[in-house]
Amino acid sequence: MYLFSILPSPADEEENSLVYMRKCTGSTKGLFVWHLPKPAVRQMPCKFMHYCGVVNKRWITFQHLNFLKRMYVTQYNKDLSQQAKPKSDPVAPPFLEKKHLGQEKTVIHEIRPVSPLHPPSSETSNRNEFKAVNSAAIVEDLATAIGAESKEEKQWKEMKLQLDDLPGILARLSKIKLTALVVSTASAGFAMAPIPFDLTCFLLTSIGTGLASCAANSINQFFEVPFDSNMNRTKNRPLVRGQISPLLAVSFAASCAVPGIALLTLGVNPLTGALGAFNIFLYTCCYTPMKRMSIINTWVGAVVGAIPPIMGWTAATGSLDAGALLLGGILYSWQFPHFNALSWGLREDYSRGGYCMMSVTHPAMCRRVALRHCLALIGLSTMAPILDVTTWNFPLISLPINLYISYLGFRFYRDADRSSSRKLFFCSLWHLPMLLLLMLTCKKSLLEKEDKSELLS
Repeated sequence: MYLFSILPSPADEEENSLVYMRKCTGSTKGLFVWHLPKPAVRQMPCKFMHYCGVVNKRWITFQHLNFLKRMYVTQYNKDLSQQAKPKSDPVAPPFLEKKHLGQEKTVIHEIRPVSPLHPPSSETSNRNEFKAVNSAAIVEDLATAIGAESKEEKQWKEMKLQLDDLPGILARLSKIKLTALVVSTASAGFAMAPIPFDLTCFLLTSIGTGLASCAANSINQFFEVPFDSNMNRTKNRPLVRGQISPLLAVSFAASCAVPGIALLTLGVNPLTGALGAFNIFLYTCCYTPMKRMSIINTWVGAVVGAIPPIMGWTAATGSLDAGALLLGGILYSWQFPHFNALSWGLREDYSRGGYCMMSVTHPAMCRRVALRHCLALIGLSTMAPILDVTTWNFPLISLPINLYISYLGFRFYRDADRSSSRKLFFCSLWHLPMLLLLMLTCKKSLLEKEDKSELLS
């Protein structure tokens, strides 16, 4: 325990009293001087004077000095006593930190051999020195190699394109799965046309539509590289990873677009070629920039998806009939539950990429629109026999799958969670092929239409 000694000082010569602290042993290792102004001592309360008279006149404890400080602060600095300051963490002096750092460095970098009990001979010392020099050289070489490797990793490297990997890269650039869906819907439109089936025209239509879709998807990825890099779903695309150059991507898109449109225009008919060129323009120049501007992009994208079955119908008939518009309407309505359910699970990705989607900015509208178009599929299926595209069996046999997707759309609208959106999305994947297949089986034959036209005439 430490005690404190107050040495008396003449009041006539000095205005302040000196307080010296020392240990009880009497060995003074340092002096700490406190300056107490004379008016402060005079104005101390009577209780403090009485308290000091009770104890020894020469020795007081640390609690007494603490009381003295507290009385001084509360009497002359009342505003300070009302402020509560957080207790600062003890900080080690800088020279101690440097010392510890120096010790750590010496421990890490300096490895000294343990000295033997008996002094070694000259040969042993030479061998030890040789080993120490070799070990130091090995450590230095390893450090240099690691530093060079880390420096090379930070530098830009030119990726070499292997010819064996090129087909797979171009397939991912053109979104081969989406292209296959586009070709299948165009083929369904061609098959639903009320004319005899022409295999050559069918193949030309499928190839031209596929090339146009590859071109549109490649240009879309070319424009969206900085935004796709921020999304987990698209960060592994070829242009984002630098597997191919932008020049190669644009060249591939041009090599698909030009022969594709030429094939549809010259090999099929000009109307189908015009629809293909318009679809590429709508997808790349309207839908792609709109994704970061307004939620209207979803409706524009639905129009893009509705054009391929119309192209199939026009390729077969050469005209834009009510049946073509019906097929386009079915594809238009189907895309809303399909895409809205997909985008609901990717809201974080779309917001990170800067895309303006209904699921991000208008979540209630996203669910409401999906349910509305699920119900619209029932009405469009009922319109097929009225427009003389299918028989009346089609609305009946398609009603169960339309009711099921409408039920899942209602669950998605009510629950608004990932589970319901996932179920609706996976249902849409098999709903469209099943609906088109049922529509094809219930298609009115050419003989029935000729008989009906003869009766009307």
